[in-house]
Amino acid sequence: MAQLRIALAQIDTCVGDLEANTRAVVAWARRAADAGADLVVFPEMTVTGYPIEDLALRASFRRGAEAALSRTAGELVEAGLGDLAVLVGTVGEKTTQEHSGAPARPTNQAVLLQHGVVQARYDKHHLPNYGVFDEFRIFTPGDTACVLDLGGRRVGVVICEDIWQDGGPVSQLAADGIDLLVVLNGSPFEEGKGHLRTDLAARRAREVRAPLAYVNMVGGQDDLVFDGGSFVVTDDGTVVARAPQFTEHLLVWDLTAGDAPARAAEIAPALDPDEEIYRAIVTGLTGYARKNGFTSVVLGLSGGIDSALVAAISADALGGQHVVGVSLPSRYSSDHSKDDAADLAQRIGADYRVQPIGPMVDAFEGQLGLEGVAAENLQARVRGVILMGLSNAEGHLVLATGNKSELAVGYSTIYGDAVGGYAPLKDVDKSRVWALSRWRNRAAVDAGQVPPIPESSITKPPSAELRPGQVDQDSLPPYDLLDEVLDAYVENAAGRAELLARGFDPAVVDKVLSLVDRAEWKRRQYPVGPKVTALAFGRDRRLPITTRWREP
Repeated sequence: MAQLRIALAQIDTCVGDLEANTRAVVAWARRAADAGADLVVFPEMTVTGYPIEDLALRASFRRGAEAALSRTAGELVEAGLGDLAVLVGTVGEKTTQEHSGAPARPTNQAVLLQHGVVQARYDKHHLPNYGVFDEFRIFTPGDTACVLDLGGRRVGVVICEDIWQDGGPVSQLAADGIDLLVVLNGSPFEEGKGHLRTDLAARRAREVRAPLAYVNMVGGQDDLVFDGGSFVVTDDGTVVARAPQFTEHLLVWDLTAGDAPARAAEIAPALDPDEEIYRAIVTGLTGYARKNGFTSVVLGLSGGIDSALVAAISADALGGQHVVGVSLPSRYSSDHSKDDAADLAQRIGADYRVQPIGPMVDAFEGQLGLEGVAAENLQARVRGVILMGLSNAEGHLVLATGNKSELAVGYSTIYGDAVGGYAPLKDVDKSRVWALSRWRNRAAVDAGQVPPIPESSITKPPSAELRPGQVDQDSLPPYDLLDEVLDAYVENAAGRAELLARGFDPAVVDKVLSLVDRAEWKRRQYPVGPKVTALAFGRDRRLPITTRWREP
């Protein structure tokens, strides 16, 4: 049996951009051929982007994807790549036997292109219907296995969820006997998921008694982040190749001839947990801005930790020169907050502006006579109007700077600090905001650079500065305690009785649960942001909208 060189092309695609996605296939196929590959494997749904959701139900879109696939097969030949086996994900079609007279239904498909034509097709069997996935409603499942004969080696093909479920095509391939199992994936990032993938892949490799090559897409798409991290694991559980996370990459590995032992190739180091989350957020913002046609962002710089971290993330995602930071001081804004905002902007090279809100707030108050919380929220809403005005006038994407802890308890102002098109910290609790800020500053020092975030923004007590002497703990429990209760209630679905059994103060529990439940309507209106935990506000989360219901 001959050696087979495999290239795993973890690339960034855009939903619906058939031309750009297929152009990338040809470009990366060229790189694979230059590296001596016999087979290059692209991620799930590469031609269409992922997740395509209801686009798959449009017959015109499916026809467009098939036409793009055919053009790509021809372009590969024209580029001198006709002999290269190119395995790529796309949307397919299938008419089921029980509905033979009905229109074809979409499938999640892997296609082998070689010598200018489609050599083989495989339809994904297991269609996930949980969390962010809605494939069971959209696609029709496949029912046959796929084994490719490449250079005398038997290569089994499955797609993503097919390895997460017992039975199905993997069991059939184990019975048939293969030399390699290839898995095309569009697996979204979430903290702690990496080791679950490798452990699962090792089990499937043992099941089929062959190495498993796992290719995953990379990049941000709406609220999802794909981290790449493609790898190869042998049937004894050894990882022999691994690509870096959060960057496009070509991972090359050789399936050795005969019974020769597997040889290790490139193995990218694992990331520190805080670096992993930080880079996921940067990737999410980069993808969201680029794929929606934005080249710059604007945000309010208060001098506080949340806006400081969002500004640093924005500079890493788009470049500091493409970040517009606006100080929006009121009569209650402290000198140190204004100084910290200016210092931060200088550190990251942002376009820094100062726009006092006092005259505008005075005009509203003179007409409306607002007091208390209504007057406080008015300040936030005036700031939101200014940021949106700059967005409309200059074409920037407005970033909301709230974090997950604040969203959980409704500590944000609708049409105020909640305005924007994207919320980088939407799935990051306050305690993690501080941790990420410290990590980013340490990383800068280690690289011989100026830390982007002023130390005082990290160490001073957080405050919205909407009234004299205000700090967040006037209205909320200390953030370390708040985040502990929120983690139990929101992330782990603990009820009131369980929280009390864990020793939390009943008054704190009742206050936090009441705030969380009453804020559901706000969360539903908050901008989209990158999902980085197992359960994020948005698609994953349904909480009560009334305090009349209480779990016993």
